Amino acid sequence: MAHYTNQFILLFLATFSFFVITNSNASLINVVSFGAKPNDKFDSTTPFLKAWSSACGSKESTTIYVPKGSFLLKQVTFGGPCMNKIKFQIDGTIVAPSDYRSLGNSGYWILFRKLNGISIYGGTLDGRGDGYWSCRKAGRSCPAGARSISFSSSNNVTVSGLTSLDSQAMHIAIDHCKTVVIQNVKIKAPTTSPNTDGINVMFSTGVTVSRATIMTGDDCIAISLGTTNVWIESVTCGPGHGISIGSLGTFADEAGVQNVTVTNSIFTNTQNGVRIKSWARPSNGYAKDIVFRNLTMQNAYNPIIIDQNYCPTGSACPHQNSGVKISKVSYEHIKGTSASPVAINFGCSQSNPCGGIKLQDIKLMYYKGTTTSSCRNVGGISSGVVIPSSCL
Repeated sequence: MAHYTNQFILLFLATFSFFVITNSNASLINVVSFGAKPNDKFDSTTPFLKAWSSACGSKESTTIYVPKGSFLLKQVTFGGPCMNKIKFQIDGTIVAPSDYRSLGNSGYWILFRKLNGISIYGGTLDGRGDGYWSCRKAGRSCPAGARSISFSSSNNVTVSGLTSLDSQAMHIAIDHCKTVVIQNVKIKAPTTSPNTDGINVMFSTGVTVSRATIMTGDDCIAISLGTTNVWIESVTCGPGHGISIGSLGTFADEAGVQNVTVTNSIFTNTQNGVRIKSWARPSNGYAKDIVFRNLTMQNAYNPIIIDQNYCPTGSACPHQNSGVKISKVSYEHIKGTSASPVAINFGCSQSNPCGGIKLQDIKLMYYKGTTTSSCRNVGGISSGVVIPSSCL
């Protein structure tokens, strides 16, 4: 009897294992199986879309697997809604077309939209942006510039372990999304590459960015209008333009930014450290409940700055008073070196002054001499040791 019982148990385990393995394999889709070729010359856009269609229509959570090698993708949208959560596991590199004009004027290269539960793990995106930047610098008629990877109108988004190289424009764009986690990413573009923000967030809530290394020609991270509840930590930023709130005040009627924390991060050879920027024109926008804490500046040109006369080109500037209200902003435990003598620069709106600004335990040094602070149209308090001497 025991002999038959053991045989039954072995048969049951073998059958159970078969179904587990079968179900596991059924939820894994390899883009090569749909015709993608890892040689960076064959257009794999259609095979990727076929793989996506299969995954999106499946009733079980599905992983789309991109193996080692270089896969050429043209402009592509992975749209929903889908019937399940989808994960991209990328072991290879996805490359943009060598002709920058082929991405057109839509503003994106790879777009995910209207999804609930989309994850990107690993891999490299190579935007091949140098041709586009050369077009811009030469003053020729150029396309709008494509963001490498964008998420729009989606919830429960995860990007982990991704490397993004040489995007034409922004590297990672988050727009109208809820509950987003971006972690362990590496983003790189030359310091001379225009508008290559590392991560840009707008009209989104519940966004976490952690353990990121970002080197670009623009903001490492930009938190723009309509964004709330953002946590940024353990970011190595630079070179680039620092971490910015804004620019705000683009429109007379716009949603504000609220509840943003930037902590435990390092800024090296950046144009700015932590910045809030708005255009000098009427607007009902705002930025409030902002915390910059436990930060290290290494030769940052403007370590702490509020600029409500933002006009990067210096031409066609509004030359009005910014209507954006900036309030309840805390700068705590910030240390390091400034590349300019003015280490703290608060340039707020004359008609709508900044209020509730707090400086606590600041130590910023200038290697050529003493640092200073500058305050215009701002009110707040200081506590602890503040170097340079607070102007609040």
